[in-house]
Amino acid sequence: MVFLLVFLTGLHLVTLAMLFIATLEKSWWIWADTEITDLWYNCFHDNATKVWLCAATHESDWLQSVQALMVLSIVFSSVSFLVFLGQLFTMSRGALFYFTGLCQAFAGFADFAACLIFTFQRKEILNDFRDLSKGRFGYCFILAWICVPLLLISGILYVHLRKKQ
Repeated sequence: MVFLLVFLTGLHLVTLAMLFIATLEKSWWIWADTEITDLWYNCFHDNATKVWLCAATHESDWLQSVQALMVLSIVFSSVSFLVFLGQLFTMSRGALFYFTGLCQAFAGFADFAACLIFTFQRKEILNDFRDLSKGRFGYCFILAWICVPLLLISGILYVHLRKKQ
């Protein structure tokens, strides 16, 4: 039981860190090694000064949806972790962690929706005249997709986890 509790807590913290990285880092779409786009900025690498020059992305309804869903996913996962810690010390013996599991599952569904929207609406989100076949998905987008099953699995495990002594 202790092993499951430690494993689940570690999994929760790892997925929460991955969600933060996926939301805040600058690599959702890569045009070239010198040009990247994320949920918040378009960045170009200036070879002369060796720095990244970033400008805010062009706002669209699809982009705002992805931004909101990713932030919502982080909020749900954070609330889930805080509620888990509270329930761990205050809940009666034999009770289940339903609310924690439900919050974690909602975080997974919000992340899933954000990834789906970005996948299918990237032409409108990127708002670029270039051919999308010249670009590729970045590691933050892949991290966001990896978080989906991890969040859902941890949500299911929380629902089945029973508090023992």
